[in-house]
Amino acid sequence: MEIKSKIGNRIKELREIKQMSQKDLAYSADLDRSYIASVENGKRNISIVNIEKIAVALGVSLKEFFNKQEFN
Repeated sequence: MEIKSKIGNRIKELREIKQMSQKDLAYSADLDRSYIASVENGKRNISIVNIEKIAVALGVSLKEFFNKQEFN
């Protein structure tokens, strides 16, 4: 699995755990909903800056974000 897909899956997983819609996450991270959707679907590259924005919006640290077997 490509890293884009792994990151997208992780964002979706954490977003669903937090019971947030893509729109909620986009608003909290100051990003477009369509961008969140594209990243979650593995269709778009994401910068570390935007990963950090999303992690903050989800209430997790970058360590927690990447603390998953698929990233090790």
